[in-house]
Amino acid sequence: MYNILICDDDRDIVNALKIFLADEKYRLYEAFTGRQALEVLSEREIHLVLMDIMMPEMDGISAMVKIRETSNVPVILLTAKSEDTDKILGLNVGADDYITKPFNPVEVSARVKSQLRRYTQLGGAKLKPDSLSIGAIELDDKAKTVKADGEAVLLPPTEYDILRLLMTHPDEVFSPKEIYK
Repeated sequence: MYNILICDDDRDIVNALKIFLADEKYRLYEAFTGRQALEVLSEREIHLVLMDIMMPEMDGISAMVKIRETSNVPVILLTAKSEDTDKILGLNVGADDYITKPFNPVEVSARVKSQLRRYTQLGGAKLKPDSLSIGAIELDDKAKTVKADGEAVLLPPTEYDILRLLMTHPDEVFSPKEIYK
């Protein structure tokens, strides 16, 4: 599961983005200033940031410059600033993408998916999912629990580890020797 931070001082926009992105089963975090965004980033592993430019306390450009000092997490600027000079500035100081308001939610969702794909497939993300699901089987790695069709299934630790291995590598075939390593 990917963690996405939405940072905008307009709570209606934050809520709208949360609704649009909820279908994708992302874990969504919110911030309303650049300073709050930096706090969330210091406390959580975030895989993508959607950030407005014009915000109180610390604007999105200043926050992004701070983010870039320590992280290569994808940042998509989502802003009313639509001048070419604003876009060029945003991209030159570290934004991975730039979307102007009003925005098309389907386009935002597609751009989020695209940035996450690049970030995770090119090795920038340290993604270790807390939960996995394949078909009716759900595995919660944090709680070390398994559910099948919503019902809890008790597994000994070794069987849990084997199930996790198979679920994280669904297209691979393992020999018994490889499984028990």
